[in-house]
Amino acid sequence: MKVEVTVPKVNEYHDVAYSQIKEHDTVREMHMSLLVPNTDVKKPAVIYFPGGGFTSANYHKFIQMRTAIAQRGIVVAAAEYRAVPDAFPAILNDGKNALAYIRDNAKKYGVDPGRIAVMGDSAGGYLAQFVGTTAEKSEYMPDTGVVANTTVSAVVSLYGISDLLTIGKNLNADFHKSTTSTEALLVNGVSFGEDTAHAITDVEENAKFASPIDHVKKGLAPFLLMHGDSDTIVSPYQAEEMEARLKENDVPVDRVTIEGADHATVEWYQPQVINYVCDWLVDKLF
Repeated sequence: MKVEVTVPKVNEYHDVAYSQIKEHDTVREMHMSLLVPNTDVKKPAVIYFPGGGFTSANYHKFIQMRTAIAQRGIVVAAAEYRAVPDAFPAILNDGKNALAYIRDNAKKYGVDPGRIAVMGDSAGGYLAQFVGTTAEKSEYMPDTGVVANTTVSAVVSLYGISDLLTIGKNLNADFHKSTTSTEALLVNGVSFGEDTAHAITDVEENAKFASPIDHVKKGLAPFLLMHGDSDTIVSPYQAEEMEARLKENDVPVDRVTIEGADHATVEWYQPQVINYVCDWLVDKLF
């Protein structure tokens, strides 16, 4: 039997510590796992941030999507990040640290440091959008960060959050109005020593500070925004609103609606969706 070679061999590197964070009297490690195509050329990379409702960051999920991207010759790093009860901007500091790790270790993994994209689903899509919109900004930088190393080549958000103030727009989802919603806890933190409980819309200034849409500027990398029209957790309006803001600033953006798809449902794992994302990334990174 003659075998035609069309995809590269892919190696996996498990649970790599990409940063260490000192928290009071402890040191906490953040981890990522990498899928690295075994090729001799410098490769583009994608950093995947997992969704988890701002309460978890299981960086071993979405394996179908990550494997498909790696088989296109792209290094895929899936990175965890701090979630609730850690308050904003810890999540964004971790996103930028993950980006810095890939860029600083580009030679080790065969990465072209000038071709790094970010992507994520749900809360991970929020983080990917935030890393994209705050490129080359000094705000939110971790102590070890270098502003020049925060640029990205593309941003992919699957049913992600762009505006915390409108996360539940047109949805029958009263939990978004609660002081214990995860987005409220992300922004306001948990109460300790004083009562910090507020609904996300109670302090608009804080919500805007922690929303990717309010950091959009000209000159950003292209965005792909995908959302299901039957999403019951994060309003599809998020993608519409973000698309409009990006276009106002002349940022290239493609918005795709998946008919009948809810939040993180089986539609998102189908070959048609996976291939669309892979094709889009290949177009932007090669």
